[in-house]
Amino acid sequence: MVDFRYSEEQKALVETARRFAREKIVPIAAECDRQARFPMDVFELAWQIGLVNVTCPARYGGAGMGHLDNALIAEELAYGCSGIQASIQANQLALAAVGLAGQEEQKQKYMGILTRGPTMASLATTEPDAGSDVAGIRTRFTRHGDAYVITGQKAWITNASYARFYIVFATEDPALRHKGIAAFIVDRDLRGVSVGNKENKVGQRASDTRTLHLDDVQVPASNLLAPPPHGFKLAMECFNQTRPDIGAASAGLMRRALDESIGYARDRKAFGVPIAEHQLVQAMIAEMAIRYEAARLLYQKAASDLDQGVRDPMVSSFAKAFGADAAMQTAVDAVQVFGGNGCAADYPVEKLMRDAKILQIYEGTSQIQRLVIARRLLAR
Repeated sequence: MVDFRYSEEQKALVETARRFAREKIVPIAAECDRQARFPMDVFELAWQIGLVNVTCPARYGGAGMGHLDNALIAEELAYGCSGIQASIQANQLALAAVGLAGQEEQKQKYMGILTRGPTMASLATTEPDAGSDVAGIRTRFTRHGDAYVITGQKAWITNASYARFYIVFATEDPALRHKGIAAFIVDRDLRGVSVGNKENKVGQRASDTRTLHLDDVQVPASNLLAPPPHGFKLAMECFNQTRPDIGAASAGLMRRALDESIGYARDRKAFGVPIAEHQLVQAMIAEMAIRYEAARLLYQKAASDLDQGVRDPMVSSFAKAFGADAAMQTAVDAVQVFGGNGCAADYPVEKLMRDAKILQIYEGTSQIQRLVIARRLLAR
């Protein structure tokens, strides 16, 4: 029997996250977007009330919640601002990597760092010439005694300037492609680690995004997280675990676009009546609602599967691809409902449209998700 109802604990969690988004994120989202500023004080508040690192096991100081719980939080926070939500929840990628591949000592140390205080970590996979093609990374590592020396550059790294440590993917030889990739835990204070200027993005401007530079960084051998070829597999599984969260963020953005459109359509008059009475406007609003409900069901199925130990990347790709594309179309429709005002920064929907575009790109573009889906289907 399929039960779509939330538990009492999940209802309370959603209510907490919803209230937090409306009280702490919505009022500052437009200003943070204009200033391209991440509100660190909001992250600290989110950490204090238990909205950060929720899937970290209790034995390492976390709440020990499930992937569905985290996705429910993502939807609510993204209603306020998907850029702020992306940075607040970016630790999930590092937690996934350490949780999947870490030795006990690594879990105790690095999960503990994240749960003892409002601290950030980043996953560093993407490079200037290797985005969707993870196997094409060129950041190199070599073994020197009790350390690995890493040299290279990572691009578009969320929370790079705030992170205490990074999960860095590097290769022993680019010619080996996925077979040569390893993963390392790289502490921020190591010599040779530096970050570049903040990216001037079209959307999700409040999320801190920068380049990470690694200049002959000596990483202790004890910080090897996954040797070749397991590094590539680890990266893929990390994304499999976090793509439902992007589907959830997409749903949150859609719900915000729908609410804004309904409110505006009731108030705005054209031809002597509120535009909500025009059937073509009604049709757009109905389509928004349909997309939202479909995206919501997909991300909840993907997250629930992970909680039950089902690791099918195709299902996570369903949630990510459909959610991101539906969010983009819904945001475009919201701008259309607002008409000329939809293109003005004084109204919220143009920001939603800019933010939605990023959802179609990071952690695997919508096209890459379709390749994942098609290859899985054809392999059967």
